[in-house]
Amino acid sequence: MTNRRLSNNTLQALPASVAIPGYDRDQIVPGIVHLGVGAFHRAHQAAYIDDCLMAGETDWGIVGVSLRSADTSDALGPQDGLYSLAVRSSGSEGLRVVGSILSMLVAPQDPGAVLAALTEPRTRIVTLTITEKAYLRAAGGGLDTAHPDIVHDLANPDLPRTAHGFLVESLSRRRAAGIQPFTVLCCDNLPANGATLHRLLVEFAALRNTDLARHIADEVAFPSSMVDRIVPATTGADRARISGQLGVEDAWPVMTEPFCQWVVEDDFPAGRPAWEKFGVTMVGDVGPFEDMKLRLLNGSHSAIAYLGLLSGHETVDRAFADPAIRQFVDGLWAEAIPTLPQDVGLDTADYTAQLAERFSNTALAHRTAQIANDGSQKLPQRIVASAMERLSGGALPAHLMLVVAAWIAACEARGNALPENHFTDPLDAALAALDTRRQSAKDAAMAVFDLAGFAKGGAERLTLVDLAAAHLERLRRGGVAAALTALGIQAAND
Repeated sequence: MTNRRLSNNTLQALPASVAIPGYDRDQIVPGIVHLGVGAFHRAHQAAYIDDCLMAGETDWGIVGVSLRSADTSDALGPQDGLYSLAVRSSGSEGLRVVGSILSMLVAPQDPGAVLAALTEPRTRIVTLTITEKAYLRAAGGGLDTAHPDIVHDLANPDLPRTAHGFLVESLSRRRAAGIQPFTVLCCDNLPANGATLHRLLVEFAALRNTDLARHIADEVAFPSSMVDRIVPATTGADRARISGQLGVEDAWPVMTEPFCQWVVEDDFPAGRPAWEKFGVTMVGDVGPFEDMKLRLLNGSHSAIAYLGLLSGHETVDRAFADPAIRQFVDGLWAEAIPTLPQDVGLDTADYTAQLAERFSNTALAHRTAQIANDGSQKLPQRIVASAMERLSGGALPAHLMLVVAAWIAACEARGNALPENHFTDPLDAALAALDTRRQSAKDAAMAVFDLAGFAKGGAERLTLVDLAAAHLERLRRGGVAAALTALGIQAAND
C-alpha cells in the first residue's frame, strides 16, 4: 500500500471491485446540512443520498457538521469528504466509496460558518444524528433549561454550542431574510422524534422570543423518521485492512451490515430527494415502525449488551450465540410484541427472524460495551415504555425488567468485574454519588428509577421497581445464570 490518501485525485485508481461515485462531484450542490457526522450517518443517510446523486439529483449534497469533536473532519477533510463503506456479512465484504459529503465543518472551531451553511437558501433539509443525550432533556422530558450549554446559547445566540442554538438562530435569520424555513429531520432514536425535537426547539425559542417560537411552531416542518442499521465502531485493524484493499489510506472507513432501513414521514414543504426510489419507506405515520424498532431491535440490543457484559461476552454475535441469552431474547420479544399496534400490518415474526440473523453476523464484531453507552437515555423508550404498557394490560414484564436490572448491575460492575470506564452514561457522576453497591437491591432500584426518571408518574412504577430489585438481587448473588434461572431459563452447562 502507498501512503497516498483516498481523495478525488486517487478515486479513479481504486480497484475495479470497489464501487465509486459515478457522478461529477464538482457539479453537486449542497442542499442538506447534517448535524452529527458520526459513523451511523455515514453508513445510513449519506449512503442513501449517494444513491440519489448517482441517479442525477445533483442538488442534495451534504454539508457535514460536527458539534463537538474535530475527529471526523480531521479524517475526511484531506480525503475531500470521501470514505469507504464496508458492508460485511459472515461470509463476505463489499466496499463502496461514498461521495455525498461535500464539506465538513466543526462547530466549536467556527460556529459562524455553521450558521451560514444553515442560513444558505439552498439548504432545504437539516438532518440530525446527535445521539439521545444531546437533546438535553430534563428527567420529565422537557428542555433542560439549566444545562450550561442551553444557558450559554440563550445568552450568546451568535455563538451557539447546541443543536437547539444552531437551529433556532438559523431559523431566526432565515425568517428575517425572507428565506423559506428548512425542514428539520431527526434521525435519532427518540420516541416520536420529529414531534419531540419540535417541542424542544419551541421551548428553547420561547426563552428567546415568543414570536420566534410561534414561527417555529407553526411554519417549520419536523417529520419523524425511523432509522435502522447496525454500525459497529471502526477499529485500527479495520482501517489497515480496508486501506490495504483500496491501495490508498482511508483514515476512517465505516463498517456496517447489509440490512438498511429508513422510514420517513412525508412532510417536506421545501422539497426532498426521491428517497423512495432507493428503498426508503415514505409514510404518513412513522409511529408503528418506530415502536417496533425501538422495542424489538433496540430493546433486545440493550439486553444483549448488559447481559453479555455481565457474562463476559465482548461482542453481540458471541452473546447471542449463548443459548441462555438467546432464549432470554425470545422471551423479551414475546413480552414486547403485544405492546405494539396490532392493526397496522406489522410483521413481527419476519422482523424478529431478521433480527436473529443480524445479531448472528460474526463479521461485524459489534462490541457490547459500545451498545451499553447511555443506558439512562435509551432504556425509557426501549424497555420501560413497553414494560408499563404490558403491566397496564395485566401482564408482568419480567424479562423487560431484567434489562433494567442488568444495566444497574453492569454500572455497579465497572471498576470491579468490568474496567472502570468500559461504557459511559450521562448520569455517571450522579450514579457514583448514589453508590448503589452499598444499598439494598430495593433501595438501589428505587434510587436509580428516581435519578433516571424511569416510569415517572406511572401508576405501575412501584411494581416495576420491585421487579427490577428482585432481578438485581439475583444478579448480585448469583450472576446472570441465577437471574435467568428465575425466568425458567437454564444455562447450557446446567
